[in-house]
Parts: sequence; structure tokens; C-alpha cells
Amino acid sequence: MVAVSVSDETIRTAELVTIEELVNHLPVFADYDTDRMKRVSQTVFDLFEEEDGLDALFGLIKNALPDRLFETAYALACDVAAADGLLRQTELEFLMEIRYQLDIDRLHAAAIERGARARHMVL
Repeated sequence: MVAVSVSDETIRTAELVTIEELVNHLPVFADYDTDRMKRVSQTVFDLFEEEDGLDALFGLIKNALPDRLFETAYALACDVAAADGLLRQTELEFLMEIRYQLDIDRLHAAAIERGARARHMVL
């Protein structure tokens, strides 16, 4: 989630609020130590500065998550990307890379993306 927020080089308040809400309310984070957020964020920032940082980031993600949660991770990334109401090209490209790295079926990804769009529509 943090990586999606950072992907366009601007961390927006709506994205941070969305991350906080997701971590505080979703069952997948029930046992998550929220004190780790600052360390995780710093790790993401540091990896984005390295030449092979994205490969390292995806390696960490794949090692930390069971395969059955890859679609969940993608859904959360989509929610963060959609949180501010705008999907920038860099965010779209990063989401595409997440789909590829986590081997998310294109049809499943489209459904997840549509759901994120629907949740973040405004009047």
C-alpha cells in the first residue's frame, strides 16, 4: 500500500488515511503491529531509491504473504491508488507491475479494479 502511494512521488493525505483505515479495520491486519508502519514505510522509501529496489520490494512482499493473499494485496493497492480520486500514469504502471509480479489473473484484476473504483466514487 505504501509503495503505491509513493509510486507517483507524492504521498497524498487521502492515501495515508486510506492505509490507516484499512490497517485498523480489515481482518487481514488483526494481528498486525501498527508500530511497524513507520519501519515498513521507511523500507519502501529506501527501496525506491535503489537501482534494483523494486525487485527487492516484490521479493519481500512475496516472502511475507501467502499466495492466497496476493489478490487481497492487489485489492488494497487499488484502494490506495483510488483514494484521492485520480489515477496517475505512474500509479497505473505500478499497479500493472503488481499484477505481473503477484501473477494476478487479468479478469480478476479487472474486477478488483472496478470494485476499488466503485468504492471511491464521489457525488
